[in-house]
Amino acid sequence: MSIQDARKTADDAGVDLVMIAPNAKPPVCRVVDYGKFKYEQLRKEKEARKKQKTVEIKEIRLSPNIDKNDLNTKVNAAKKFLEKGNRVKVTLRFRGREMAHMGASVHILTDFAEALSDIAVIEKQPKVEGRSMAMFLTEKKN
Repeated sequence: MSIQDARKTADDAGVDLVMIAPNAKPPVCRVVDYGKFKYEQLRKEKEARKKQKTVEIKEIRLSPNIDKNDLNTKVNAAKKFLEKGNRVKVTLRFRGREMAHMGASVHILTDFAEALSDIAVIEKQPKVEGRSMAMFLTEKKN
């Protein structure tokens, strides 16, 4: 219908003419009470924010001379984080003379990833960042 007819219909009903989709051809308008329309729109946005889940990054720090049982403890902690839907950043920190043997310590991160291979995938491969080597893991999609 034409704009004049729509405005007349809205005035007769005592409500407003609200443009819903201005980019559509032709533009879509609705005859509705504007205050009620804004209230419902805000309520929908609030409900959408409530249902939204934020993904946190949990960090697990390891050292190059970690023992098997300590590694297993860290693997179990990472498993709990992944099951809750968080991403896990595994950091291998080097201090002092350990910096000379960075290449020999990559196997620790690969062992860590293999231990979690049933529930997690490597999002970012191990990468050296200053005095540490980091790797990101995320939950495996079924």
